Amino acid sequence: MGFNGHISSRMEGNALSWLSGIGIGQRQAVKTSHRPSVRRVDRKNYGREERLAERTRIARELHDTLLQGFFAAHMQLQLAVGELPPDSPVKPRFSGLVQLMGRVIEQGRRAIQDLRSPPEHVPSLGEAIADVPDELGLRPAVHFRVIVEGSQRQLKPSLSGEVYCVVREAIINAYRHSGATDIQAAIEYRPSELRVAVRDNGCGIDPQDLEWGQNGHWGLRGMRERADRIGARLRVLSRIALGTEIELRIPGELAFEPNAGRCV
Repeated sequence: MGFNGHISSRMEGNALSWLSGIGIGQRQAVKTSHRPSVRRVDRKNYGREERLAERTRIARELHDTLLQGFFAAHMQLQLAVGELPPDSPVKPRFSGLVQLMGRVIEQGRRAIQDLRSPPEHVPSLGEAIADVPDELGLRPAVHFRVIVEGSQRQLKPSLSGEVYCVVREAIINAYRHSGATDIQAAIEYRPSELRVAVRDNGCGIDPQDLEWGQNGHWGLRGMRERADRIGARLRVLSRIALGTEIELRIPGELAFEPNAGRCV
């Protein structure tokens, strides 16, 4: 099915809950007729408890360091904006920055809460990607749309967050560096693989930056590293003045939960 513009239907939660909330608390069938099966389930439960403990530790560290730092900077910026003259030409710009930081802080709080106690409902990959421009306050003048093809399938918890991060970085790069007027994210649930592509009609990427990554910016390199980590293939196609396409392809046996039904 196709989604033109932003996907209109949203499940409870947001893009950050997609990143932080998947894969905890899923019910598993427990066999009790054979002792070896019980041992296997016990090991799975123990592994889940370890993951939850690690998530709680990460949530605590994020709250005590990164989030508190953002909050302090946000308060200082608010005070500085309040001291600007009402007719200052830069006041609207800095007021917008205060609002953006406020949204980022609120998203961080929700993400930390989700790490501690993941939400019951998590948006689909398409919904999470559609939220990226609004979540980050990216330029509304750009025409952005998400297209989903094929029957949606449940992604493996170990992979879903990595896929989202790669696609999110590709969208951010297109908004910030391409000068595009049209950006499209396409998600294809194929029988044998998951394919996700982000394409734009912008200025393209310099061949040297395409190979090595722009000096001081690690977007492409980070995407390649994430793709390698999950066994995916990342391909970047770009021509100067003709735009860019970043494609991520993951084999079905790595991407999808076995015997999982269609996502609603």
